[in-house]
Amino acid sequence: MSLTVTGTIGIDTVFTPDGQHRENVLGGSCTYFAAAASFYAPVRMVAVVGDDFPPDFRRTIARFAGVDTAGLEVRRGSKTFRWGGRYQPDMDHRDTLYTELNVLTEAPPPVPDAYRDSRFVFLANTHPAVQIGLLDQFPGRRLAVADTMDLWIDTARAELELLLTRVDGLVLNFDEAERFTGLRNTVAAGRRLLDFGPRFVVVKKGEHGAILVHRDGIAALPAYPAERVVDPTGAGDSFAGGMMGFLASSRDTEEPTAFDAVRRAMAHGTVIASFTIEAFSLDRLASLTRSEVDARFSEYQRMLRLH
Repeated sequence: MSLTVTGTIGIDTVFTPDGQHRENVLGGSCTYFAAAASFYAPVRMVAVVGDDFPPDFRRTIARFAGVDTAGLEVRRGSKTFRWGGRYQPDMDHRDTLYTELNVLTEAPPPVPDAYRDSRFVFLANTHPAVQIGLLDQFPGRRLAVADTMDLWIDTARAELELLLTRVDGLVLNFDEAERFTGLRNTVAAGRRLLDFGPRFVVVKKGEHGAILVHRDGIAALPAYPAERVVDPTGAGDSFAGGMMGFLASSRDTEEPTAFDAVRRAMAHGTVIASFTIEAFSLDRLASLTRSEVDARFSEYQRMLRLH
């Protein structure tokens, strides 16, 4: 079924603990999500960049055959969103060096008429007021899931709380769940977030996997045991892309918000994210094949099987 993602496309600078860094590389929540989801289902992008957005970056996005960029607006006279970060030695935490919202402070991009029939909608990280406005443009949606970050928890909490009354699911990092609720226990924080309205909450815990807190139960999935972590940027967005892409591609008659459906989808998201971290930016996803995804998913299934 049709899947649309809205969010940021940006230009990143990343520093890692081993002394490596990359300046001005392709990033953004919408970018990573769309690339990951395209391994499972066609995905439509709704995003905006400035006229400083490098043509090479657009060509990189176009390499993912399942990504429709008709909803990507290049706005003349504006500058693209930029972010810089430095990872701490554990690679699970990072310090933001700068955030330049630029075009994100302007009017959101229009949703093409051809996208309005989308049944699956993912509101990747951007201002919650923008997420709400975009959500209203998909009246026939079957599943709507949102992501957020600490910036919006601190600066736009009222809008974020309103957003949670409108979506079926929420995806966020464990430290963001604690920041939002004031609760250090992940399950307790997830249950508190359910009180705002979502049917399920997925809390990402980096190398420790992810926890699903659902109205019908709780599940925990480990991360795929990676031997080499180069750059974790975009891993969470790739996880969400794999999860939503699988749900959108499923022919199951099961409700996509059902506990078992979300848990299975999380496993696919975990596998896709394990590739993202193997290189900077989208470099690994751009060279990834579906056969590699399937092989690693089979390995992950064997790893989880209990006898």
